[in-house]
Amino acid sequence: MSTSAEIRRPAVAGSFYPSSPIDLSKVIASMYAQVDKFPIDGHPMALIVPHAGYPYSGKTAAWAYKTLEGEQYDTVVVISPSHTVFFKGSSVYGGTGYETPLGVVEIDRELSEKIASISPSVYFSNMGHATGSMRGEHALEVQLPFLQIILGKFKLVAIVMGDQEEDSVFALGEALASALKNTNSLIVASSDLSHFHPEKVARRLDGAVREAIERYDPQLVIRTLESGKGEACGGGPIAASMIATKRLGGHRVQFIHYTTSGETTGDFDEVVGYLSAVIVGQEKPKVLDETIGRPQVKESDYALSEEDKQFLKKIAHDAITARLMGDTYTPPAKDSLEIKRGAFVTIKEHGVLRGCIGQIRGYQPLYQTIAEMAIAAAFEDPRFPPLEMEEFNNIEIEISVLSPLERVHDINNIEVGRDGLMIKLDLHSGLLLPQVATENGWDRIQFLEQTCLKAGLPKNSYKDKNAEIYKFTADVF
Repeated sequence: MSTSAEIRRPAVAGSFYPSSPIDLSKVIASMYAQVDKFPIDGHPMALIVPHAGYPYSGKTAAWAYKTLEGEQYDTVVVISPSHTVFFKGSSVYGGTGYETPLGVVEIDRELSEKIASISPSVYFSNMGHATGSMRGEHALEVQLPFLQIILGKFKLVAIVMGDQEEDSVFALGEALASALKNTNSLIVASSDLSHFHPEKVARRLDGAVREAIERYDPQLVIRTLESGKGEACGGGPIAASMIATKRLGGHRVQFIHYTTSGETTGDFDEVVGYLSAVIVGQEKPKVLDETIGRPQVKESDYALSEEDKQFLKKIAHDAITARLMGDTYTPPAKDSLEIKRGAFVTIKEHGVLRGCIGQIRGYQPLYQTIAEMAIAAAFEDPRFPPLEMEEFNNIEIEISVLSPLERVHDINNIEVGRDGLMIKLDLHSGLLLPQVATENGWDRIQFLEQTCLKAGLPKNSYKDKNAEIYKFTADVF
């Protein structure tokens, strides 16, 4: 985790947008004046906006940002792709601020730390945010002046995605869904569409992406891009914002505006496509202090009774049932389950894995985590299609409630059957639950090797002096 007090300086002021604060304010004010406030059906939860130079895509972005008139947010999470360097996972900026000619936007340190601690592939790093000798990333920076003008005061969580593989996208979406619950936050997904095709081809490619976005289907967005039917350099940020907002009460996506660079340049032989859209919720979320009126449970007092376990199993069952029926579900509270712990929900069908999603650390009461992870395992595990009603009577639900992670310095202290493992090396990480080793009959070395493979590493990477090995126990029921 970075402890830097660094303020990230502007990298593209004077090229993508004016470097003079007066000129920049005038340009943005002019763009806002040229667009009408688009009527939306609900409360803006997220925006999808382009990130080219303002003469090319600024007006399309302004259409989306103008929907925020009259809105106030404590924090804005801006997610951009990396155009300058490749790395695994998502990099959450650990400095103190992002600067534009209009001033410094303060980093929301507490929320940034929360997001960066939920999944191993979402972490503190200046990777992708750097300026100086490296060509600075523009896709995040260009969004900030729009926000500064339309919102005024807000804090920032700045995230750059180094890769946009499906597992990274879902990891970021799930981390945002968990961390942003009961916060007054906006997500901004930064993305252009197709690049350097004739106008007719670009509109066909961009139309496929627009359809996937309007259907509010993150997996369809990913499939459209992977198949080549559409192009979007920020497809990962778009899909991650959809995953998060769906879990946070998102209602629908409303398309706002589309254009290509040909409108500015007059060259329609090689254009870039730009789209803006807004994800809306039915009502503005209420920010609550969930601890008011509830007894506080200390970590040292934590133990799951048989009654607790059955209570959690019923929550998982009822949460999945509600989603299958198209209903919303709010899990009932229980004083003994106010503890915040990491947990995984595993679904098997006829004894075969059907879905498994979890959080390494918990940031909400355990009963809420189980409800959310049950829905995620049933319907959002990218390895499987969403659970169908006809499958429901054939599934088994298994819950694993995790202990805090403990660093391993001697692998002989790992006990197969008791411990789960997580391995981190460079930007790779992987986790396996304790029962996985038992079910497969692995010994300690095989367990370590398989955890390395889960992280996308060579199987002997646990021997690397820079590898971080963690163990944990799990109450499995």
